[in-house]
Amino acid sequence: MGSVEPQNPKSGNSIKFPLSFSFALAAVAGIVTLIVSAGGTDNGLRWDLGGVAFGIAFIATLLVASLLVMGHKENDPSLSAGSGVNRKSSDRLQQHRADAAKAEADAKNKNDGETA
Repeated sequence: MGSVEPQNPKSGNSIKFPLSFSFALAAVAGIVTLIVSAGGTDNGLRWDLGGVAFGIAFIATLLVASLLVMGHKENDPSLSAGSGVNRKSSDRLQQHRADAAKAEADAKNKNDGETA
């Protein structure tokens, strides 16, 4: 179950986006820490602190992004069918307009038949 690769690499369960997002965020965190931890231009860059910040940011971001991707699940199409709170309001509005137009046409036809 967990070892099956998705058939479509562009699917929502692909690890490519969380991995690249985590790397980019970790790179920013590492570079900022590298520069800020130097304490001025007289001191050298602190590569050790930059590497640690990169690693922590990478792992933390990858963990959160992967959990968000794994937790995503599409809704069943049957949930939007029928009556109730799961119906789309645009469909109900169109149905209401169609019913109102039909009632108006029926009333007009009924009135035309009575006046003749």
